[in-house]
Amino acid sequence: MDMLGDLESLQFEYGIQEEDRSWLYLQGRSRGLMIKACAHATFFCKLLCNLRESFHEKQTSSCPLTGLLTGIPDDDELKVGIIGGGHLGKQLARVLLQLVPIPAENLRISTRRPEALDDFQKLGIQCFYHNPYLVDWANVLFLCCLPSQLPNICLEIQTRLEKGCIVYSFVAAVPIARLKLLLNHTNILRPQYQCVGNFVNIWGANKDITAALQDPVILQATCPYSPAGGIILNIKWLEGVLYVVLNICTARDMPHLQVLQLLNELLLSVHFEDCEKDGASCPKFQLHDFVSQIYSKNLSQQRPFPWFDLTAVQLKETPFGQHLSASTALQDHLTYRYCDSFGISLPQGQQPGVSTGSDSQ
Repeated sequence: MDMLGDLESLQFEYGIQEEDRSWLYLQGRSRGLMIKACAHATFFCKLLCNLRESFHEKQTSSCPLTGLLTGIPDDDELKVGIIGGGHLGKQLARVLLQLVPIPAENLRISTRRPEALDDFQKLGIQCFYHNPYLVDWANVLFLCCLPSQLPNICLEIQTRLEKGCIVYSFVAAVPIARLKLLLNHTNILRPQYQCVGNFVNIWGANKDITAALQDPVILQATCPYSPAGGIILNIKWLEGVLYVVLNICTARDMPHLQVLQLLNELLLSVHFEDCEKDGASCPKFQLHDFVSQIYSKNLSQQRPFPWFDLTAVQLKETPFGQHLSASTALQDHLTYRYCDSFGISLPQGQQPGVSTGSDSQ
């Protein structure tokens, strides 16, 4: 319930001159960007958690006594670090804590004002100001800082980044090529959002981000292919997510055939009703979807995928990008899987429209 709903003098719009009201849409756009950013980060972390659960299940099934006695190794638990305790950092922490969900002990925040995060510390989240220490611990690192702070942060952490640590940057003003140079690191994921002219504020004003992402209308507007709400995600992000999974499997020296089976289970195992009638038409990942035809012919069955430079994946054309743009069925299934991960069913025929915006604003 909005307790301020009938108190006009306390509303954001009160006192704004008529000639300035045309700019009020920027408030809704800012909220839409925040919701989309948190939604995509949540889906990404959910996918990584599911991946680690699959590793554990396969390990347990192949050696049941060992699995029962040892449980999941500490290295297999997703450990998420957030650099920046401002508005975005705090919203992201809440969403990851509640919707992934990531246990409080597996989420840490480094910020210049840790004393301002008392509510998070009461929940069991460690909050401090020591960026190198956070990087030593985390295997996924979210950058939620200001662009002006980024060069010094990169200088602090670049020598501490392990090859497999995933850096997920929300610093929109710093392009991924520049970030690669600042960090001397290639395992970087950076979503890009493009704002279009026909903005329609569907993002709500009074719900917190966590509640908003449980609203079917808002959640469907965050789908990777949805232009709803006037904000478009560059689909290169989705390519990057898939190649992140491949790199994690390569780090475990997993044969590429097992990796493809695992990807199909993680992302293409949820189907529309019509798929049950004609399962043969459902997409399946193949080796040549991710590497060139020449490379795939020379890759033996027991070899893992190569290690991919994620910055190159997001800047250049890839086999998977070509396959994804050409396959409407694959786009639909990935969209369906995205909504399903939030517990929302997307009926066939209601898939968001496809957009492949390439620039951020």
